[in-house]
Amino acid sequence: MADRIIIVLTFVLAAVYLYATERLPSLEISDPLGPKAFPRLLGIALVLTVGALLLEMIRARKRRAPAVQPEKADGAHSYWVVGAAVAWTALYFALFERLGYAVSTAGYLLGLMAYFHPGRWLVNLLTAVLYSLISYWMFARLLDVRLARGILPF
Repeated sequence: MADRIIIVLTFVLAAVYLYATERLPSLEISDPLGPKAFPRLLGIALVLTVGALLLEMIRARKRRAPAVQPEKADGAHSYWVVGAAVAWTALYFALFERLGYAVSTAGYLLGLMAYFHPGRWLVNLLTAVLYSLISYWMFARLLDVRLARGILPF
């Protein structure tokens, strides 16, 4: 039931976001893409994410895997995890300008994935590095957004 609620609410959020994007004023003297291009991309990505979640839910139902009981989490452990994630994010913000987007984002993602996806170092490393480099290229080259360069020459 929780999956259905998440899907419906996320789809409603995407619909409202796309509706608000279409209400942005269009200027005739701006770049060819206009101010709506990036918000539209985000809205489309959100709709695709909802579709992927729905597909995953349908596949899981077809497999009819037995329900797994969640582990009883210790309250103190949960607070520690949230506190560590907040501290890790603060460190990411603090080092962002100095290290640059690509390096700081790769390190940030690698740290999070090492905790939440332990033992898969190669997958974690490749995902963190490729995501940070591809997203840097998309922002800097395709969308012409200035990002912190940091220690890398590009």
